[in-house]
Amino acid sequence: MIKYDGLEKLLAQKSIKKTEMASLLGISSRTIAKIGKGEKISRIVIEKICDYFSCEPGDVFKKVADNHILQILRDEKEAKISGGLYHELQVRMTYNSNHIEGSKLTEDQTRLIFETNTIDVGEGVLVDDILETVHHFRAIDYIIDCAEEILTEDIIKKLHYILKHDTKDSTLEWFAVGEYKKRGNIVGGRETARPKDVPQKMAKLLAEYNAKQNITINDIIAFHSDFEHIHPFQDGNGRVGRLIAIKECLRHNIVPFIIEDSKKMYYYRGLAEWGKQNGYLIDTCLDGQDTFKRLLTILDIPFD
Repeated sequence: MIKYDGLEKLLAQKSIKKTEMASLLGISSRTIAKIGKGEKISRIVIEKICDYFSCEPGDVFKKVADNHILQILRDEKEAKISGGLYHELQVRMTYNSNHIEGSKLTEDQTRLIFETNTIDVGEGVLVDDILETVHHFRAIDYIIDCAEEILTEDIIKKLHYILKHDTKDSTLEWFAVGEYKKRGNIVGGRETARPKDVPQKMAKLLAEYNAKQNITINDIIAFHSDFEHIHPFQDGNGRVGRLIAIKECLRHNIVPFIIEDSKKMYYYRGLAEWGKQNGYLIDTCLDGQDTFKRLLTILDIPFD
């Protein structure tokens, strides 16, 4: 559930009640109720309210999520706060997720790009490593923005597009940026879904996942494994899959997990053994959740 508390705060600042404001501005009580629910209202009404309070539309419709971790991320993202949870999630998630996939950028270089939009280029640094680092920052912004939305193929494809557009891969005619793969691929000696089977398998995976009630971290881990075994995109599946996991943890009020590059062999083993020994991947992801909890503890953010 999302609460819209912007109007309440503005009313409190003016020491006026909703009914008084409605009467003064000629707005119906039904329209005022729509604002509280986050429903659409006319542009004219929005302009009246903003003129009255001398504010912007975003001040009236500010979203407040029940998940306080998500709300902290949104507040810090909007205010561009340095050194907080949003800042550290961006740097640590981006560095580790990209490094697992072979990026040569160090954590310090990743941090420099995020903090200053510049880089001290070292020997052997690829342009795509830099591009995909910046793109990953934007992908994290996207999952923060759409965290409460039901997971869909459109969201998943959008994440792939954000990550891979403008890279060298995107110049290849057969590389489908933001779309499912056109060519088959084998990962770690393991077969993945054939291109013609991907749409059906992804639709089935999402339908079964979204039909679940009271989703747990184990459900999210299982979805992650199934997603990686389908391997729906030509490249970028690991990063997209780990971003989805963060989004779904935020959606279901679960402390997210970050897979550290130093644990990638345990992570790969967990994916390879899924279906025979699920505990390997579950333990690795729970270790990643402990990593996130330690960050919350350092920042004095409660999570129980």
